[in-house]
Amino acid sequence: MDRRFLIHVVLAIQLLSVFVSGQTSAATAPSSPSAASQGTPAFDINAAVEAYLAKMPPERRAQSNAYFEGGYRLLLWDFLYSVLVMLLLLRMRWSAQMRDLAERLTPFRPLQTAIYWVQFILVVSVLMFPLSLYEGYFREHRYGLLNQAFSPWMRDQLVGLGVAVVLGTILMVPLFGLVRRLGRNWWVWGSVLMIAFAAFVSLIAPVYIFPLFNKYTTLREASIKDPILSMARANGIPANDVYEFDASRQSNRVSANVSGFAGTLRISLNDNLLKRCTLPEIETTMGHEMGHYVLNHAYKGLVMYGVLIVIGFAFLNWGINYGLVRWGAQWGVRGVSDVAVLPWAVIVFSFYMLLVTPITNTISRTMEYEADLYGLNVAGQPDGEANVDMLLGEYHKLDPAPIEEFIFYDHPSGRTRITAAMRWKAEHLQSANEDEVKRPLFEGK
Repeated sequence: MDRRFLIHVVLAIQLLSVFVSGQTSAATAPSSPSAASQGTPAFDINAAVEAYLAKMPPERRAQSNAYFEGGYRLLLWDFLYSVLVMLLLLRMRWSAQMRDLAERLTPFRPLQTAIYWVQFILVVSVLMFPLSLYEGYFREHRYGLLNQAFSPWMRDQLVGLGVAVVLGTILMVPLFGLVRRLGRNWWVWGSVLMIAFAAFVSLIAPVYIFPLFNKYTTLREASIKDPILSMARANGIPANDVYEFDASRQSNRVSANVSGFAGTLRISLNDNLLKRCTLPEIETTMGHEMGHYVLNHAYKGLVMYGVLIVIGFAFLNWGINYGLVRWGAQWGVRGVSDVAVLPWAVIVFSFYMLLVTPITNTISRTMEYEADLYGLNVAGQPDGEANVDMLLGEYHKLDPAPIEEFIFYDHPSGRTRITAAMRWKAEHLQSANEDEVKRPLFEGK
């Protein structure tokens, strides 16, 4: 599923970060080199993997490594910067003043929460903007990963802010209502509300949120559309159409998704995939996305992330109470039911999410690896899969150390994915596609 829009919402709302999360473990890693070589004698898995990795020129690979490794530091800087902003709201009593303004405007508590939230998200967005500008605009341009000029980029940020205002209001009003009604046990039902909210966002996103950022149209090329729908029918996916969206207005990254539930289900692929990839590469990509649907990853993810949410809300409850005892009077925060406590709640919950990053990444990485294997079995295009993995390597480090992969990767690394594809190919040599093997993927190759 393409969750790019959720990243903006999460950065704005902060408390939604559990859903977004989002590499070599015992469950997902390829076997050791000696074991990986146990294909048929006619096919050398390791040599095939190295041949695909060599398709990327050294300078491009160095750039990809630098970009992805820089993200490790940004993970920490994002957290520290957001903590600084939240402490500023508390220490300067801006949060308490926003609450006071909401109370002066209306005696109705739910409306007070909504008014406070609008003020909060606007102020936080302004204060966080310098870092967002660097990360999302200047840094992306520096690495050649953003196609937008400043004006359309800023338009997307404002749209994302609007989404955050609406979704945040939908979440915060009932959440603080539960806190006021339930008191000490608010966190139990609060975590249930968060899980339900995550499911709600997944349900409406394909139809009501994704189109705010990109234009979705029916895919017209029958030579591509028909094989995709054939795979969908064969795998029990109730889709009657395929959509394409204009991701090239933002970047050259290839992506696709099978997203939504029931009536909002959509099979979508971006125009970069259509422009940059061959039919075998498109088929294996869509097979991967269909794997997420058939393997019920959306539901399994809600359950697994839901466990982390419940634990996180218990930690949040403890952290809020601890902070209020020590500094509540200084901040002008009256108690856990006071909306002015939100900045402190963001700090506590963000710290928890930073701690469990390896866990959330492992959950996501494991499901992505399962979808890779499903896509190989559905499309039968291991060489197409390897080429797509190399294109994804434009902004993902292809060959990380095991501990690096475990901590920072929410998808399997390029080496892991290509090894899986070549291992599958070794057992299905009739699937070999020499055109894909020889196809140059990068300029100068």
